[in-house]
Amino acid sequence: MKRILFLIHDLSYGGAERVLVNLANGLDKKKYEVYVQTLFDIGVNKQYLNDDVHYIPGAKRVFSGNATLMKLLSPKALAKIVIKDNYDLVVSFLEGPCSRIVSGYSGKKAAWIHIEHLSVESLSKHFRSFDEMKKCYNSFDSISCVADTVRENFLKLSQTTAKCITVYNVNDTDDIISKSEEKQETIKRDANCVNIISVGRLINNHKGFDRLINVHKKLLDEGINNKLYILGEGPDKENLVELIEQLGINESCFLLGFRDNPYKYIKAADLFVCSSHKEGFSTAVTEALILGVPVVSTDVSGAYELLGKNNEYGIVTENSEDGIYFGIKEMLSKNSLSEYKELAQFRGESFKSEITLKENEKLFDELMR
Repeated sequence: MKRILFLIHDLSYGGAERVLVNLANGLDKKKYEVYVQTLFDIGVNKQYLNDDVHYIPGAKRVFSGNATLMKLLSPKALAKIVIKDNYDLVVSFLEGPCSRIVSGYSGKKAAWIHIEHLSVESLSKHFRSFDEMKKCYNSFDSISCVADTVRENFLKLSQTTAKCITVYNVNDTDDIISKSEEKQETIKRDANCVNIISVGRLINNHKGFDRLINVHKKLLDEGINNKLYILGEGPDKENLVELIEQLGINESCFLLGFRDNPYKYIKAADLFVCSSHKEGFSTAVTEALILGVPVVSTDVSGAYELLGKNNEYGIVTENSEDGIYFGIKEMLSKNSLSEYKELAQFRGESFKSEITLKENEKLFDELMR
């Protein structure tokens, strides 16, 4: 049996963290002994790891300056401190400190890139220099990017000579569909009102929820009856609450916070909107497609791969507040919700867990052969 260790910063709210849980849980335990190790022992996603996944906790809390402190040590020294056992494969499942640590491991190693990096500064900020970043990534046996656009930008910026491929995220489709059937009493179906939903951490310079709230208000002012529901927690919650109050839309715009089961809310909505400034490969959009919910997304990494280059499975808009507005208007003006509902469900079939797990297992087998 092959031993695989996944290293990640923590198991908090993020999409990458949820994807790792799905991957670790889904891997064939007759073939692999699976370990998940965190640098910091925090996060709601930890509770979802199956009993047959070995969890290795990190520090009990995140302390300020930890990234700077780690830079004082070489990748090789960090690897000896953090990775205390031998494995057939060690995987850095997140960019930054995890990749720097795993690059110092002497055995087989792989890295995951979840974010569309747009500058050398962004890509190398957790390394001592660009040259160190390049050297670290060149040491990996394989680098997996979650979307073609993520891979293209990473290759251009990193100048790596390592094998670099696109591997789509693993979603637990059976669990998503099962949980979507649970009863919820927050979102009420109404033929005269469009229920719009979005999911993500409340970080405006990332998820763009302020833009979506402004669009919601604009649609109301035009007489388009709609309600907006946002699932998630984050540092910008107070700012968003203040914006909602300023616009006077407390009765139609709701911040629902973090929910253990977001799927029953997504399933109850008429439309899912990804208003992000940037993404890697949106887990939330993938989940909406699996549930057959029509999607409007800004032009972020992975959007065309998910929704089609010509809006075959959803609508991709310009990455701006106006783009979000016109995208939603297009979806509603053409009365396309019922048509895109069927198209979304069809597209969602491509991301079934058995398909994506098979691709990941194929990669791991090749690396450990």
